[in-house]
Amino acid sequence: MLAAAPSLYLSMAAFALAASITPGPVNILILSSGVHYGFRPSLRLVFGATSGFCLLLLLIGLGLHELLVIFPNLTTIIQWAGVAFLLFMAFKLATASGTLGKTRADKGPSMITGALLQWVNPKAWLAAVAGMGAYAANGAPELVWEFTVLYFAVCFASVACWAYAGAFLGRFLNDAAHIRLFNRIMAALLIASAAYLIVN
Repeated sequence: MLAAAPSLYLSMAAFALAASITPGPVNILILSSGVHYGFRPSLRLVFGATSGFCLLLLLIGLGLHELLVIFPNLTTIIQWAGVAFLLFMAFKLATASGTLGKTRADKGPSMITGALLQWVNPKAWLAAVAGMGAYAANGAPELVWEFTVLYFAVCFASVACWAYAGAFLGRFLNDAAHIRLFNRIMAALLIASAAYLIVN
């Protein structure tokens, strides 16, 4: 089979960039990780979030989206699981001490945390369905895999920017009171994300 036109790959990359780099609960968590643990340790979370979403994207392309049709209540379950997870992460941030994790043995959120947040995020499901619907609606396996691989590269780079921004910001947050204030602002943003999931 002939390769897809370059314009299609550019369109896929633009979609992945727009979906990955814009603010959202995953990027908020990764920004916070960058502040607390530095850039390199936060790449585990970046990799987990990217892998988690791309696995979801791939499975949607291979037919997982049909589950949402067969079991419409699954969307509601995912929504409330996402709300619960966001509130849990917000609580952890709001009650965290004012010390930076990169000075302790704790290495911060794991790859599993990043992947789990994607799988309980209804917006991630919608983005995966929309993306595959736009670029691989005919179900061609080649396009499904190509879109997933391209999305992984763009998503990883985009989300890593948030980790780098957090690490850069962390250089200026050496005071415990300022760190606690930052934690509470991030917690408030996660709560706002959870509220958004409830009302939409």
